[in-house]
Amino acid sequence: MSSGDTKLSQVLIIPSSGMGHLNPIVRLAKALSDRGVSISLLTVRPTITAAESSLLSSLPSSLLIDFPLAPFDHSLFPESSDPVTLRWEAIRRSAHLLPSLISTLSPPVSSLIIDITIASTFLPVAVAANIPCFVSFFSFASMLALCSVSPFVPHPISTDVKIAGGVLKIPYSSIPPPLRDPNHLFTTQFIDNGRALTLANGVIVNTFLALEPELLAAFNAGEVVPGFPPVIALGPLPLEKKQPSSPSPALRWLDEQPEKSVIYVNFGSISVLSMEQIRELGAGLEMSGCRFFWVMKTAKVDREEKAVDIDDLLGEGYVKRVEHRGLVVRQWVEQDVVLVHRAVAGFLSHSGSNSVMEAAAAGLKLLAWPRRGDQRVIAASVPRSGLGIWPENWAWEAEERVVAAEEIAVKVREFMADEKLAETAAKLGAAATAAVQKGGTSDQSWRYLITKL
Repeated sequence: MSSGDTKLSQVLIIPSSGMGHLNPIVRLAKALSDRGVSISLLTVRPTITAAESSLLSSLPSSLLIDFPLAPFDHSLFPESSDPVTLRWEAIRRSAHLLPSLISTLSPPVSSLIIDITIASTFLPVAVAANIPCFVSFFSFASMLALCSVSPFVPHPISTDVKIAGGVLKIPYSSIPPPLRDPNHLFTTQFIDNGRALTLANGVIVNTFLALEPELLAAFNAGEVVPGFPPVIALGPLPLEKKQPSSPSPALRWLDEQPEKSVIYVNFGSISVLSMEQIRELGAGLEMSGCRFFWVMKTAKVDREEKAVDIDDLLGEGYVKRVEHRGLVVRQWVEQDVVLVHRAVAGFLSHSGSNSVMEAAAAGLKLLAWPRRGDQRVIAASVPRSGLGIWPENWAWEAEERVVAAEEIAVKVREFMADEKLAETAAKLGAAATAAVQKGGTSDQSWRYLITKL
């Protein structure tokens, strides 16, 4: 990826915080650079997580521009303990510093791409400076729909939300729990950002037409919010499909497993199961009789992970009992490599937007277990598109119920044995591939975006 210093202008990309936001915007930046667009990335360091720091360190330093934030008093929000949400707020409150920074850049900035979480303050600054500004919304179009209508629905949300005359209905049970509290910082950010979206020149979404056809059509027909900017569906964002030069022990273990025999288990970068649920999941995977590769997290921020022995978490002798058919690791893995590995047959996921889109791109069937935030909204797309299944009665963070090991074991066995599901997921993967090939719907979106940038 090159900063393209010889170009007449550049696109300035402004991420926010959290690996689920940083990873796709970095992929977007790489894809734009590969298409000849000169880009720079505005960064706030130190990052919240070590994974974010590692990702930024992998980029050419010439692309990165440090953005010192305005002083921010965390004590103003005593009800919010989420470090990522607080970082979003600190960046939102620093938008007024952007014009002076832009004035020092060479080549000059022709347009901006900003993360949705900071849109409410950065979009007005861009409009005042007469700089075209696009918003990166790297959840699904269904969550974009909820965000865009959020300023126009009563708060706290206490009922199902119907969108575009019923094209989409989001059940109350799937509404992100913070949106049920009008005083929650996330709710304030969500509504403010949704209200500001009509100021954007376009909204970039990592989805594709075959995945959310009716909703994308409704957006661009003005049926979701009148006067809404173009929704530019250019997914799936490119995946790194190269095998690393020196495979990790986890990948070497996968190499030793039979073809299409392993269920990959990963709940993302910030979703965390309770200790009781971790033990039930471990027991359920063991009882299922299936081969499994489980990336376990016990803390929301990876820097806070404690070096606890896996047997201490899952019971003495667990590692020994499953050693020939199960692997549990505590470190970050190259998920894009795992999902296309010949041994992997399915994915048990928190149904975060990046993970679901990566599974769709790989044509890999998915067992959705949403845990927080937008994940139930996204999970509804999994059975609707043929990508996988979602046991809707399985609890998430806002509920106290623990899903029992026996229930997990039965569902994992059914999921892994479902060949029809593997076929429909593979068809969706083929549609994803077709979308990004020359002349495909997402390829056309890429060409449109680059023209506008």
